Amino acid sequence: MRRVRLTTGHELALDGDLLGILEALYREVTLKHQLRVSFEDMMHEIEGLVAQMDEEDRKRYLVESLFLNSVTYENEMLDAYMRKLTATKKKGRGRAAGRSL
Repeated sequence: MRRVRLTTGHELALDGDLLGILEALYREVTLKHQLRVSFEDMMHEIEGLVAQMDEEDRKRYLVESLFLNSVTYENEMLDAYMRKLTATKKKGRGRAAGRSL
């Protein structure tokens, strides 16, 4: 199994586990910078990881990333829809149904 190395020296196995890479990036970049990580810092680290991958690994992680992002997007859309539905119900509870003012 191929391995890649972050600039911190931490090694990761390329086993298709996208969440493993995300967790390592969080621990090794975000937390080690005490949450003061910039867009450029994270992009530099990600670009370094991708540069170490072969074409097959890049394809596998791209597919995994697109899948994870589509699920996240769906969940955010459903959450927004549910908030809209519950907000509508709360607004309508002020008076009895069928009564006019």
